[in-house]
Amino acid sequence: MKAIIDRYRDSIIQIATPYSTGTGFLLPDKQLVVTNNHIVQDNREVVVRGDRLPKQLATVVYADPKYDLAFLRMQDPFEVAPESVTLGNDEELTEGDVVVSIGHPFGLEFSITQGIISNANREVENVRYLQHDAALNPGNSGGPLIDRQGTIVGINTLGVEQGDNIGFSLPVRYLKQALLDYQAALPGVKARCEACDNVVAEQEVENDQYCPHCGAKVYLPSFAEVYEPVGVAESIEELLVEIGQDVRLSRRGPNNWEIIEGSARINITYHEDTGLIMGDAYLCALPKTDIKPIYEFLLRENYETEGLSFSIKDQDVVLSLLIFDRYLNLSTGMKLFRHLFERADYYDNVLVEKYGAIWRKEEEN
Repeated sequence: MKAIIDRYRDSIIQIATPYSTGTGFLLPDKQLVVTNNHIVQDNREVVVRGDRLPKQLATVVYADPKYDLAFLRMQDPFEVAPESVTLGNDEELTEGDVVVSIGHPFGLEFSITQGIISNANREVENVRYLQHDAALNPGNSGGPLIDRQGTIVGINTLGVEQGDNIGFSLPVRYLKQALLDYQAALPGVKARCEACDNVVAEQEVENDQYCPHCGAKVYLPSFAEVYEPVGVAESIEELLVEIGQDVRLSRRGPNNWEIIEGSARINITYHEDTGLIMGDAYLCALPKTDIKPIYEFLLRENYETEGLSFSIKDQDVVLSLLIFDRYLNLSTGMKLFRHLFERADYYDNVLVEKYGAIWRKEEEN
């Protein structure tokens, strides 16, 4: 299984919108990213990233609410060996067959879970699903379900809360048919009409938003309104723009942003219930030996660094900033965030070069 997982590693794509995060996978021969429609709905563009794929915007070019499928097209082509991704045959699956779910939730590490098919023909609202017990973690929706031969047999769609690892994946037969329908339709952004099952392009629908085949309402990704933050989220994004960040690439789900500053990864989160705005800069990782000097350094700096504090999460060194929303304004916010960004990159270098900590990239590899 390890060889199969390694083969797919470069093709698994992280996806983030202002509303949600999830997973997708690249079809190299078509330069399309496959994911779930519920992850990208109400968005014209989403953020994508992979192990070798730099963070960038991708356009939602196909929406299929009936089968919960969506296709994305990246701005920059990404070269992966065509044979690395193979669509299999789900109709050959039987109960007890081993399958692997691969996901790459945005901001989290590549994750794999293994299980068996418990029902190869589970019907839900007139759509058939593969039921299995390969755990689907939050953010794994849209990733591939792979069989022992290394072929994709399903698209992970949903897990059942408190369902003891009960997961459902859309059989790959639906993806194959969607690809044929997508390619046969007129050029442009497209969507499947839930009423008549036809795939229609935006040039057929135009401004009336009705299917030319049956007259039912049809919603294309290009009809989505451009996201506009409100309240504290708007203030945070104004701050990020002022200090030179591209907020479209920074968004990572509701009230979450991710910024790369030098070698540090900075997560900004707003908790509406408490009014807390948290900026957590994930720096380097602790080495396996000679940790004491690092702890002593961090404790000293906690007394001397105004407005910031160090902590350890697992093996990561984290530099954090806390602001209450009622104290946030453009002037103070810019000063505090700039301070966090500058010190994060500075401390990352000091900890690695002087105290033997491990660069994050080295740790991930």
